[in-house]
Amino acid sequence: MMTAMNKVLVEIFLPAAAQSYEVYIPLESQMSEVLTLVSSLLGDLSDGKYKATGSEVLCDAETGIIFNINMPVAELGIKNGSKLMLI
Repeated sequence: MMTAMNKVLVEIFLPAAAQSYEVYIPLESQMSEVLTLVSSLLGDLSDGKYKATGSEVLCDAETGIIFNINMPVAELGIKNGSKLMLI
């Protein structure tokens, strides 16, 4: 069972929809899993403005650095309040 302790609340900006969404992501998951889930979720939430293609990336919204999808979220320095961007 997951608790709030092993999740972080992040803000994900979706340029395709010109909107930001607050999403809880699990710290122990691989970024590749999180990317798949977030892409699908934001596709649903964006009312058709965004459709997941399988080639999207998650990056730090402030620096533009693309996160390594082969690493666990906990090792990427992502914490509560982090601002990410899905492109």
